[in-house]
Amino acid sequence: MDYQSILNVIQKEFTPKEGMGKVAGYIPELSKVDPLKFGIYLFCQDGASFQFGDSQEKFSIQSISKVFTLTIAKELLGKELWKRVDVEPSGTAFNSLTELEREHGIPRNPFINAGSIVVADALLSVLDHPKDDLLEFVRKLCGDNDIHYDESVAKSEKKHGYRNKALVNYMKSLGNINNDTDKVLDFYFYQCSIAMTCEQLSKAFMLFANEGKHFQTQEKVIDRQSVKRINSIMQTCGFYDEAGEFSFRVGLPGKSGVGGGIVAVHPKQYSVAVWSPMLNKKGNSALGMKVLEELTSLTGVSIF
Repeated sequence: MDYQSILNVIQKEFTPKEGMGKVAGYIPELSKVDPLKFGIYLFCQDGASFQFGDSQEKFSIQSISKVFTLTIAKELLGKELWKRVDVEPSGTAFNSLTELEREHGIPRNPFINAGSIVVADALLSVLDHPKDDLLEFVRKLCGDNDIHYDESVAKSEKKHGYRNKALVNYMKSLGNINNDTDKVLDFYFYQCSIAMTCEQLSKAFMLFANEGKHFQTQEKVIDRQSVKRINSIMQTCGFYDEAGEFSFRVGLPGKSGVGGGIVAVHPKQYSVAVWSPMLNKKGNSALGMKVLEELTSLTGVSIF
């Protein structure tokens, strides 16, 4: 497959323009990002890579980080994790309180905010140094130690994260949070502040395209059953209440973040990351959604 020619077509066809969407202004630090940034990086199972635009510039991965914390938690806790968080699509906004109330404090899935907060709480109970351990895990996945938390983003989220504070306290009142809520939120805000490039993200997510093996060393990091579970949750829950639309249009498991990033995987083929900070009304990258739809249309292949 001549991926570079396909990416060249996409680059000519799609240009970010003012008015396509809005950056995530509810986190003030994210509102400072240039809305016209645009990059993509595609990494193949055979080691070939293709890219254009701002694929080497770091940005806040936000909710994409939830895949990393879920992966660690699943490996450490196994089936016990699913007693505290479900695996069903939410059909509501990523920070919904009403859904959580209906479900008696059990989040619908680990990719909405409430679900990832429960995962963060679970990790606090089993890791001695959760922030360091998370960074070490992500660095290992992409074979790059130049990955860090963005302190300014973390502080901005902590200062303005009132809805997340409401979520964690509500779940605490119903017995689904075990640790101090401030410590849980601190870890959660920091995980969302991880800054990565499209290249780093696409290499890290090769874990889910390469049957749980590291893309460089072929070391088995997680088993194939875990890959199956996590890819399934990405397919059905990776885009909040737009997950069905992404599955319908793109046909790949993936995860978005309000920093404007989207990562998607084609098992045994490639992992691809795209970044465009302007978000649609559902909180997903407006241009990123269109670009990945065009990618699977031009290649003619998806998981379906």
